[in-house]
Amino acid sequence: MKNLFILLFAFSFSVTGLMAQDLEKDMKNAAKTVSKKSTDAIANSSEILDAVNQIDKLMDEPTIQASKKALITAAEALNQLANEEFKAKTIDATGQYQLVVPNSAVLAFEAFAGAAKIDMKDKDLKYGLQDSENLLNNYAIFAYQEQDYGKAYQNFAASIEAHDLLKSMGQDSRLQEGSLLADQYFFTAVSAYYDNQFELAKPYLLKLYNDDSSEAFVYDALYNVTAEADLDQALIYLSKGREMNPDDTGLLFTEINHYLKLGELDVLIDKLKSAIEKEPDNISVYTTLGSVYDQLHQNAYSEGDTEKATEYYDNAYSWYSQVLDRDADNFDATYSIGALYYNKAASFVDKLNELATDLSPAGMKAYDETKAEMDALFKEALPYFEKADKINSEDRNTLIALREIYARLNMLDKSEKFKARLEALGITN
Repeated sequence: MKNLFILLFAFSFSVTGLMAQDLEKDMKNAAKTVSKKSTDAIANSSEILDAVNQIDKLMDEPTIQASKKALITAAEALNQLANEEFKAKTIDATGQYQLVVPNSAVLAFEAFAGAAKIDMKDKDLKYGLQDSENLLNNYAIFAYQEQDYGKAYQNFAASIEAHDLLKSMGQDSRLQEGSLLADQYFFTAVSAYYDNQFELAKPYLLKLYNDDSSEAFVYDALYNVTAEADLDQALIYLSKGREMNPDDTGLLFTEINHYLKLGELDVLIDKLKSAIEKEPDNISVYTTLGSVYDQLHQNAYSEGDTEKATEYYDNAYSWYSQVLDRDADNFDATYSIGALYYNKAASFVDKLNELATDLSPAGMKAYDETKAEMDALFKEALPYFEKADKINSEDRNTLIALREIYARLNMLDKSEKFKARLEALGITN
């Protein structure tokens, strides 16, 4: 029985050994096909793709993962393919060359990295990895230029890994020169961010942040990827960006939007005025500043501070008017001035209802004077809303305002017309 067990064990070992040999042979043959056919990848695309797919599958096999020779053989073949396609795409005068295997450089690096885990001192690794690093960078640039940010990210990220591996081996890396490594981190972050892979982008952004990058994008992106989960931390990132890039309008507008969300209107005024100084022709900022003053005016009025309310009202009117001075047909500013008059007129309604109960001569006189003042404001609002309607005939708020103003001014036939237009839009209240 003991001898039988030994024979069975030997047979099992022999079969396992044969399977390993078969897998290594398959890898060798697939790599050979890639190498042989890579000089004309377009013509041989079908065979190359089959061989690369086989290599990709074989690299998941534990036997191959334990075989330095098989991994280096695959990596060198893939590097050769990546290099041949790089040359073909570079010299293509039409700019139409499409890579047959867009991920060949990444696959090659993964195979080299696997071999390095087995024997980091292998003499073939140094030159193979240095070639791989260059090819990854080139393929990343190709993808980035074509706005294929997912593939750009994969290649940029792998090139940083190649740099780190080379340095751990005591070898030179192209990214060790000057600011190349920082640039690589930047474009890796940008590619992941533009591909909406925010969690992948964040570690690269944080590395750049901690290294005091001068790139405004870093701080804007960090704010955006952090704001939903931790607004306070997001503002820390943004504030540092504003300190380092005080003239960057992108960061300024992100900051403005931040305070708009929080409703911190007093803080916004200086930010918006600063934005106008930097972009005097950006009339949307004028409109936003007018809106901020309008909200402050309403807050002050509700708190009974009539002096401040008047000051804010005048400022809102001034900024909206400056928009119309630059663009007479600007809908937002036209509507907003109408709304300023309308809301101020509407503020008299409660007072008017109180006076309606006082039938004394003094009460009736006060009622008439208050109504005249209210109607005058509605009349001031009317031409702005009429013009807004001409600019945009389907804006429901404009139609509602016109229906109400005509009703208030006892112009019932016109009020009915706007009521009908609202009903045609499905608005009945």
